[in-house]
Amino acid sequence: MRPCVFKFAARVAIGLVVLMGGFFPPAAAQNAKMYFYHGYAFGSEAVYNPIAVILNGGYGILQIGSGERKPFAIDYRTAWRNVRNNVTHPVREIRTFGWKTFVTTEILPTRLTPRSAQYVPNYQNHLIGGGMTYRMLREWFAWHGYPRSAVWASGSWLAYHLLNEMVENNNYVGTNVDPIADMLVFNPLGALLFSDDRAAAFFAETLQLRDWSFFPTINPFTGALENNGQNFAIKWRFPGQQTWSLFYSFGLNGIVGLSYRRVDGKSISAGGGIMARNLCQVDRDDEVRSLTADLVWNVGLFYDRDGSLMASLLFSGSRAYKARINLYPGLIRFGDMAPAFFSALGQRHEIIFGISLRCAPVGIALEL
Repeated sequence: MRPCVFKFAARVAIGLVVLMGGFFPPAAAQNAKMYFYHGYAFGSEAVYNPIAVILNGGYGILQIGSGERKPFAIDYRTAWRNVRNNVTHPVREIRTFGWKTFVTTEILPTRLTPRSAQYVPNYQNHLIGGGMTYRMLREWFAWHGYPRSAVWASGSWLAYHLLNEMVENNNYVGTNVDPIADMLVFNPLGALLFSDDRAAAFFAETLQLRDWSFFPTINPFTGALENNGQNFAIKWRFPGQQTWSLFYSFGLNGIVGLSYRRVDGKSISAGGGIMARNLCQVDRDDEVRSLTADLVWNVGLFYDRDGSLMASLLFSGSRAYKARINLYPGLIRFGDMAPAFFSALGQRHEIIFGISLRCAPVGIALEL
């Protein structure tokens, strides 16, 4: 990458970080209520940190398809240039793509077919998931005593979103309106929404929205990023019920089911649904990028404590992991150590095993 590109990227990043840090000042201040991050030393909160967010969200798309999940194989130079060109010239690129198609597939939920519903991940993963992540990062930095937590959170949040768009773009050159919808519409709206305490309270308390992401690990022999992925869970308690809730988990998947909560705060949730198996190009006459996802079945069983995920078991028709189990810190202890473990059955029927420690934001994985 040329020095001028580095300088341009730095100026854009610094400008956006300063802008957002000042634009959303009230939420998650050092003495504000913590809606999403509570400092738990157990479960999914124990492995939550900005680096894990960047790896889980930035490289999330590597979970699907038949690729080898290798971050070092991404064409970052081409990806950065194409994402930059599209985001800095949105009117030109949307005109090439088609305004009507852009609005009806990326912005407004007017079409219900899978090939025309690119707005679904925009609302789920960018507006709600991305907005909640922005707020939770602010709370994480505030909890750990960082001054100007909004600036630190904005930088981490921006890094994961930019990386997400670049990894999805990879070596493609041309019109790509997906980062326009994400970076210029849904991401800012999500951050603005969750900066409001009333909205944060609604999602955290009424919908019990939680981050149930995986914990990323790296295979030092193959360079593959294993067990990464950003996931969220919602529990809506049935009226008049204290134990049973409607359960929904989403990320690159959608699992609907039921959740049962005991009086001690421990819950079991289970359900089934669909997940993305592979990305494919929507047929168009012109040479512009419009992606949709092939969908396959997906089922899951989850155990959490006070909203912090302790264990998950997933089965799917995915081309990546056919089965995966995650055990979070606190479920298994070795003296004072409480590591996290995962094991998965890969697409070639190989067994993948990984371990992560709270003191290290990235764990180690091996293929057995």
